[in-house]
Amino acid sequence: QVQLVESGGGLVQSGASLRLSCAASGRIFSILTMGWHRQVPGRQRELVATLSREGTADVQDFAKGRFTISKNVARNMLYLQMSSLKPEDTGVYYCAAQRWPSEIWIYWGQGTQVTVSS
Repeated sequence: QVQLVESGGGLVQSGASLRLSCAASGRIFSILTMGWHRQVPGRQRELVATLSREGTADVQDFAKGRFTISKNVARNMLYLQMSSLKPEDTGVYYCAAQRWPSEIWIYWGQGTQVTVSS
């Protein structure tokens, strides 16, 4: 069973930066596509960014220029570097994985809370 554990969330001021981490129980980054999703209060869970097994990153428009997804394969770690945070970024951020070319996210972490105050 693949386990994903997020960390790094917290309470920050508007405009601040925060780095989220996702630790995987197995060496999956060379096999699976990784991604970050978020659950914003009052909205459906949405995709934030993806990182293919080959290392190709794709960030959603609302996060472009502010968020960066990366990974350290050797350490089984996935990261989401967030900057210029806004109150609307507040929510629970989840690490997830899917097997290319499937669009179904197979594995999910428990999430980490990010709160951005105005």
